[in-house]
Amino acid sequence: MDRDLVERARSGDQEAFADLVHQVSSTLFGVARRILRDSGLAEDVLQNALVTIWRKLPHLRDSDRFEAWAFRILIHACYADAASNRRWASVVRILPVDRADAADDFGAIDDHDELERAFRTLRLDQRAVFVLHHHAGLPLVAVAETLGIPDGTARSRLHYATRALRAALEANRDVANAREERLA
Repeated sequence: MDRDLVERARSGDQEAFADLVHQVSSTLFGVARRILRDSGLAEDVLQNALVTIWRKLPHLRDSDRFEAWAFRILIHACYADAASNRRWASVVRILPVDRADAADDFGAIDDHDELERAFRTLRLDQRAVFVLHHHAGLPLVAVAETLGIPDGTARSRLHYATRALRAALEANRDVANAREERLA
């Protein structure tokens, strides 16, 4: 992140802030979408977070920490919105059936849906750590700092999130295997 750009935005330069938003918005959106599991909701949360970032930007103490600070504001916006907005979003995909590799598409969608169901079982704080670590690529120390939690808590949340995902995926596979045995 360009320190000069952050400093100019801190002093009220709207063009500099627009450039900052352009640099970080796709990453922030990806994090929000993966935590909230809903693109429309993630867009709303991102917009609210960007407004908060603009309002609080003059109070940012260390310009070099802008990205981590923006992640923290976004995560808190996700927490706030998820608590008040519990809805289920469905995504319908249209697949061409005349393609030779259509079976692969169905398998990929089945895997994606299975992972989606498993990920929805995680608590929001576990999702945040998992997404920041695995999607945003932050080391656990940076995840902890971004979320304002102790390092051990970040490690623990990641451990339990990974364990819960594995358990949910194994349970889904067990159910699928039992269904196949009944049909055979």
